[in-house]
Amino acid sequence: QVQLVESGGGLVQAGGSLRLSCAASGRTFRMYAMGWFRQAPGKEREFVAGVSQSGGNTYYADSVKGRFTISRDNDKNTVFLQMNSLKPEDTAVYYCAADRAGWGNRRQERLYDAWGQGTQVTVSS
Repeated sequence: QVQLVESGGGLVQAGGSLRLSCAASGRTFRMYAMGWFRQAPGKEREFVAGVSQSGGNTYYADSVKGRFTISRDNDKNTVFLQMNSLKPEDTAVYYCAADRAGWGNRRQERLYDAWGQGTQVTVSS
């Protein structure tokens, strides 16, 4: 099973950009679809974006479509989330997750096999 570590969070003004990274351990990274989720204070964790094992298929929540881009580099065991045009409502702890059975389109967190510890993203107005 992979182990995941996120980085790249921080404080940014509305309209700004951030790029999150998620580094995975192990030689089986390319066998997992990957997802990004987020959890805002007082809210449930929600799906943000997913990418298939090859990187050829991507999926997004409606709230981030056109602003966020998920990608992966299987040679570097890393998945990325490029976030542009950030809004205060994007403020949350962002988590990456690995899904052995899906192909990046599964939005239920219970289906994911491994999780990172999360990275805080704060967008000021």
